[in-house]
Amino acid sequence: MDRIKARQLFDEYVAAYDAGIIEIKLKIDHTYRVAAIAERIAESIGADKDAAWMMGMFHDIGRFEQYTVYGTFRDAKSVDHAEYGADILFGKDERFKGVFEEWDAIAETAIRLHNKLDLPNTLDDKTMTYCNILRDADKIDIFRVITEPPYDERSRLIMTMDTPASEEVIGCVMEHRCVPRPLIHNKFEALIGQCCMGFELVYPESIVITEEQGYLGKLLDLDIRDKLLRSQLEELKKEIYSVWNIRKENRDDKKK
Repeated sequence: MDRIKARQLFDEYVAAYDAGIIEIKLKIDHTYRVAAIAERIAESIGADKDAAWMMGMFHDIGRFEQYTVYGTFRDAKSVDHAEYGADILFGKDERFKGVFEEWDAIAETAIRLHNKLDLPNTLDDKTMTYCNILRDADKIDIFRVITEPPYDERSRLIMTMDTPASEEVIGCVMEHRCVPRPLIHNKFEALIGQCCMGFELVYPESIVITEEQGYLGKLLDLDIRDKLLRSQLEELKKEIYSVWNIRKENRDDKKK
């Protein structure tokens, strides 16, 4: 797998899109970071670093055409960007033919599934590993993305909101799982839904990276004025850190 060729191919592809648009620039930067994070996670578990990096490099290739055609990154109002991107990589665009070499099947599955709420239990162990590496890396950088322009404006609005999350959304928090999109009806619930991705980080290194970067912590510490909303966010923070501490203890026990 030729990294130099892959990076050149990615750069040539995105050059057709206006990086002066903040959303396009954001996705380019996001791509580079996800690739690097995926490589680090892979190294921590003894997986193939080049394969993980390549999947990170191309995981959001569908985002650029999505935004250009539909003017949004919201899949519900446009297309499933993961499916769209996989179609580009593994069929529609000849430029990408063979770029993953013998990793084509695993890469296609990982890219198609990287944004899904759950993974199918029919995946073989190797495919599951790379799906989880890519999903962890993507989630980690999403925490960063939503603290920066243009999405940081949402946090400022949430700090003045007085509409709490529904019982159904808080139920997902207490069950330590992501919130299905149909349950999300306002910006605060959307924030909780995204923070809940912290529950689903698979690898210990993913938790370490998230803590090092501090972006999820920044979201969980928003200075919300409304007492009920603030208490719901504090409950979410407590539950996430509780889950992480258990995983750290299990990791340490395995090392003994």
